Amino acid sequence: MEHVVWSRRPALTTPTVIAAFSGWNDAGDAATLAVRHLISAWGAEPVALIDAEEYFDFQMTRPAVELVEGHARRIVWPSNQAFAASTPGGDVVLFLGTEPQLRWRTFTHQITGIAEETGAQLVVTLGALLAEVPHRRPVGLIGTATAQHLIDRYDLQHSRYEGPTGIVGVLHDTCAAFNLASLSLWAAVPAYASQFPSAKAAAALAEGACDVVGSPFPGGELVVAAEEYDSQIDRFVAQDSDLARYVEGLDSDSDDDDVDDDASRLADEAAADPEASTEQMLADIERFLRDQGGS
Repeated sequence: MEHVVWSRRPALTTPTVIAAFSGWNDAGDAATLAVRHLISAWGAEPVALIDAEEYFDFQMTRPAVELVEGHARRIVWPSNQAFAASTPGGDVVLFLGTEPQLRWRTFTHQITGIAEETGAQLVVTLGALLAEVPHRRPVGLIGTATAQHLIDRYDLQHSRYEGPTGIVGVLHDTCAAFNLASLSLWAAVPAYASQFPSAKAAAALAEGACDVVGSPFPGGELVVAAEEYDSQIDRFVAQDSDLARYVEGLDSDSDDDDVDDDASRLADEAAADPEASTEQMLADIERFLRDQGGS
């Protein structure tokens, strides 16, 4: 952990690490928005950060300048920071990061080092993908893992994806190398509304993470924003008649049993036919990752 800077060493009892990264695996900013909400709701305090110098090409991810008290200039570097909190379900370490450009293996070793230092035994990553889903439907959420005991305990699916991956995929590989249990939660975000932060998907991810921790979901402002999200996208769609027809058709297709691409419908039907629904959600993830890899 040569690049981890500790502000304090928290006394935690087998915490769960919940991690999200802006960039490739964060459609609609849903994953990072979920972790930001949990940091705020749980009153999590910063405990460590990873020095950005070794992991970023600053011509691609540029630092920012901000004014302090209106006159003093300060450089703000890409952030990868860990926070700690105690919840009704147990202790947590919340990691809020930015996908780096350089030295991914070493970077993920820093994160697993933080997990080891705090006594964590489980890492949960949050991700969001773009999919052909209507915004008015419940968010399609799926969890994947490779360890059978996690699959059984949290009702997850085997991860069978092959292809290009982001920092989330590399982190899971590093966790496996260090015998650190890990699982991943993914939410589907409407592709036609990709430019809008999806509080609705963020709320689904945050609630899913709380279920893993065993802590009640602290809804608060995120639930309010999630409720407003549908109305916001309604107004956006109404400005374009072609888009409105497309969304109407997509929403109608959600009720058609012959349509396979609606992750939200399949999530709704998971209780009746879990194998079929999760197969399609995994296919959506695979298509998303391959599309991103080819862009």
